Amino acid sequence: MMEKIKNAFSKINWTDKRLIAIVIVVLLVFLMMGFNNRLINMNRLTKQENILQTRIAGLESTKIAVEERIAYATSEVALEEWARESNHLIEPGDQAIVLIAPDKVQATPTPMPTPEEKTSLSNFETWKLLLFGED
Repeated sequence: MMEKIKNAFSKINWTDKRLIAIVIVVLLVFLMMGFNNRLINMNRLTKQENILQTRIAGLESTKIAVEERIAYATSEVALEEWARESNHLIEPGDQAIVLIAPDKVQATPTPMPTPEEKTSLSNFETWKLLLFGED
């Protein structure tokens, strides 16, 4: 088998310019196909990089916002705000003021609408009302 291939290559006239041109063209086509594949992969990877850079920027801003909330939550200002507003605690020396509602609170009554009684009409009376209106 190898001898057949060697014989076939030995019979080829390698000094022929047309044969050399064909071999060079074939090599150039294969090189261009490889270059094209690399360009396609580069474009795809560049798009993925841009998407990931955007996600990273969003995550970094979220991280900064969470760190700020943690810093505020662990501060003295947040502790005092929580104690005074949420739990109604006072500091020593403060005077607590308790608002007392009046003893007799009268609620204003809300009127309840009374539903109108509907009278059932026959089909003829219904059509008469639709066509001619009310008398």
